[in-house]
Amino acid sequence: MKQVTQTLRTGVVEINDVPIPSLNDKFVLVRNSTSVISAGTEKTKIDMGKKSLLQKAKARPDLVKQVINKVRTEGLAKTFQTVNSRLNSPSPLGYSCAGTVVAAGGLVEGLQPGDRVACGGADYANHADFVAVPKNLVVKVPDNVSDEEAAFTTVGSIALQGVRLAEPKLGETFLVVGLGLLGQIAVQLLRANGCTVIGTDLDAALVKRAEGFGAITVPPGGDVAGLCHAKTAGHGVDGVLVCAGSSSNAIIEMCGEVTREKGRVVVVGAVRMDIPREDFFKKEISVVISRSYGPGRYDPFYEENGNDYPLGYVRFTEQRNMSTFLELISQGKVDVKSLITHRYPVDDAAVAYQLIEGNKTDPYLGIVLQYNPPSQPADMAARIAVTPAAVATDKIRLSFYGAGNYATASLLPPLQASGQVTFSGLVTASGRSAQGVAKQFGFGFCAGSYAELLQGDTDAIVVTTRHDTHGVAVRDALKAGKHVYVEKPLAMSVEELAEIHRAYGDCGQAQVMVGFNRRFAPATQQVVEHFSGVKSPLVVNIRINAGAIPADHWIQDPQVGGGRMIGEGCHFIDLASALVSSNVKTVYAVGSAKAEKSALLNDNLCLSLTFENGSVANITYTADGAKVMAKEYVEVFGGGRSAQINDFKDVTLYSGDAETKRLKATVQDKGQKPMISAWLEGLKAGKACVDYSCLMSTSLATVMAVESLSLGIPLTVDTAVFTAE
Repeated sequence: MKQVTQTLRTGVVEINDVPIPSLNDKFVLVRNSTSVISAGTEKTKIDMGKKSLLQKAKARPDLVKQVINKVRTEGLAKTFQTVNSRLNSPSPLGYSCAGTVVAAGGLVEGLQPGDRVACGGADYANHADFVAVPKNLVVKVPDNVSDEEAAFTTVGSIALQGVRLAEPKLGETFLVVGLGLLGQIAVQLLRANGCTVIGTDLDAALVKRAEGFGAITVPPGGDVAGLCHAKTAGHGVDGVLVCAGSSSNAIIEMCGEVTREKGRVVVVGAVRMDIPREDFFKKEISVVISRSYGPGRYDPFYEENGNDYPLGYVRFTEQRNMSTFLELISQGKVDVKSLITHRYPVDDAAVAYQLIEGNKTDPYLGIVLQYNPPSQPADMAARIAVTPAAVATDKIRLSFYGAGNYATASLLPPLQASGQVTFSGLVTASGRSAQGVAKQFGFGFCAGSYAELLQGDTDAIVVTTRHDTHGVAVRDALKAGKHVYVEKPLAMSVEELAEIHRAYGDCGQAQVMVGFNRRFAPATQQVVEHFSGVKSPLVVNIRINAGAIPADHWIQDPQVGGGRMIGEGCHFIDLASALVSSNVKTVYAVGSAKAEKSALLNDNLCLSLTFENGSVANITYTADGAKVMAKEYVEVFGGGRSAQINDFKDVTLYSGDAETKRLKATVQDKGQKPMISAWLEGLKAGKACVDYSCLMSTSLATVMAVESLSLGIPLTVDTAVFTAE
């Protein structure tokens, strides 16, 4: 399918062939007929792409700070790989579209194939032939509303939410600053509320257009404050909707001048907001920033997981705002068709973007992209050839399932540099980034279905998708006789691990590898070597100052990420296992008591592990520490020897009473590159670099740690649980 993308490094807009996005239970697959280019929002993105690297850095000092911190901890080379990958990855454009339902997930209510719908969401409702959109961002289109009109639904909902926050009352007077697409719709919505509307803009043509919707207008350079006071008997307007975009503070200053005592100012556009105290304080003016389409925006619980807010408590959510806007069009109270100034087929999208880039001089407002229906039904599993060159038979043929930041920055570059692999197929969850990554790293094809990776042109599959997909992906790879590398965790439940265990036993020839890179770190290897002659059991202490992550991060979702113990704690159970050279025997977990934390999501806990060779380990994992403190600290004791690892940069080795050896690296090295090298060598030699029983023991211990936390008792780690009745 075709999709409109922009590469951040160059700012170039392209039309790419990408796989049709995959569908899950709470999403809807839609074949687009029309989408709308939001000139304001998308121009900001386009302008950022056109900037030089220095200009990008000046515009986003927050990202520059992140890069500097990454250089300090991980070194220049690793940071360069990460930044380079992100700059070269194509980014989808668009967030407001309309089309026809092709398929609805099993948990989607009220929609079925053939329904005409409007869709929203910057990560979903893109300029593309097909889009997969969460059910709460999809609404049915009334019969008397065209697809072209419906495509404006998301843009219209942004204006509608701004109007709702302004709380207009019949007979009030409002000023709308900025009469672009949002401003024109806001004028109509306020007029539908029975308000007098004053409008102003720097573009005389837009001012003239607003007059057609009943606005009293102020031409460019006119006396806005004078008119506002004249029309309100000197009191000032009841409220202001700021729909403009500007780096000047003049707009917000004007708002204070023209608004009445206890009036309202709602900021919908991106403007500078150094609010002058005098007017706003004396008049006690309320200032609100409107958050996009309405309640639910940026909440994964609502958007991604499809959970609605009760209507009795949240009358107008994103979805209900979208439905309301469509109904206003249906009733003839809002006219969006007259706002359309340009129509382009999607193949000419680059020409359309020239308008908002300023490369064409035509005046524009509503820019619509149109999609031709395909001549045959969509093939969800269709491959898109990227690199048609023949596969090298003397190299390991790798396919990737997932291509997120970690894969593109930490796995693909060293695999490519090894010279031992050739990249066969690539499948990503959404399909949006598939072709860009495929081109960047020379994959043979990208596709929309994981099943395409299980064919004969793949030797091994690398799974780097979100955690809830790992178990099934590993199981299916083993059933297909493929070697598989999976980013931690191996799976999220005992049941998933049991399925993998059975598939591994039935396969008998494929290797399983989990991305437990810390066991391969130079610091870890030095410590293991230091204790190589010790026969007695070891004692290990590991402290992880993990830092807090937002509660709405996907890893904190019980069903998707499984919590930080499942998603990250497994690393350190494996590290302890590597240090003592033995598999886990028992696990006992206790966690701090917090009202908002369940056992699964507890990220302040202590683990006590015993191992088959008699060694013991204590792991302290906390999200509540100070950021300035080193993140990871390890101590090992045994046989008259000791060792310390400080954040995988410093290693101190002790023997007896006096001997001390201190090793200090220039940058942090957590072992990604040596892990990849060891894995590839193991594939070539036919002997896994980490024994399967060790990987399964660690993975089972991780899942049981959460169960132990729930039950308050120690648990035995034994794969016999997989066959227990």
